[in-house]
Amino acid sequence: METNPTSAEELKTIRKIMEESTKFLSLSGLSGVFPGIFAIAGALAAWLLIFRKNGISTDQYFNTAASTVMSFISWKMLIVALTVLSLSLATAFYFSVRKAKRTGVNFWTPVSRRMMINLFIPLVAGGIFALILIFHGHTGVIIPVLLIFYGLSLVNAGKFTYNEIFYLGILQIVTGLLCALFPAQGLLFWSLGFGVLHIVYGLFMYRKYEA
Repeated sequence: METNPTSAEELKTIRKIMEESTKFLSLSGLSGVFPGIFAIAGALAAWLLIFRKNGISTDQYFNTAASTVMSFISWKMLIVALTVLSLSLATAFYFSVRKAKRTGVNFWTPVSRRMMINLFIPLVAGGIFALILIFHGHTGVIIPVLLIFYGLSLVNAGKFTYNEIFYLGILQIVTGLLCALFPAQGLLFWSLGFGVLHIVYGLFMYRKYEA
């Protein structure tokens, strides 16, 4: 029995329309690559400008209860993290809007709104929890908490976009749990989770969906 080419094309078009109505598909692979670069640069800046400059090792920082010096460094670390986050969000927004315009679809839709809400609820909760940890001097678990809550954000948002986002979230959670086991290597796990995983994911997504 021969398949009608016209019917096959119509089914393909209908499937694409249904997918676009339930999934946010304007997320660009480049919005993963650049945040990864920013994260690695942030980790390097933290090591050079904060730890090395103050003569404090990462092992001392992540395994020591708060003191005046450690608390001061925690807030400087927070500034670095917020800078990385701001740059990452800005570039993710820019490249996604650019992809939406190039493909002729609307960026801001009911689906994209639901994705943003599901992304930011765990993300904001994790950020507030990290502030509470800094206030109480629990420096050793700040980076694991950020990685785990970020992973939960991606898993939560993955229902509304590419499936790869869900798996990236799982990897971020696993990285955060490993970081909790080895807190002295916090900057290394930061670079791996927010940096390397993002770059690999971004390049894969760009090659698969945009190249």
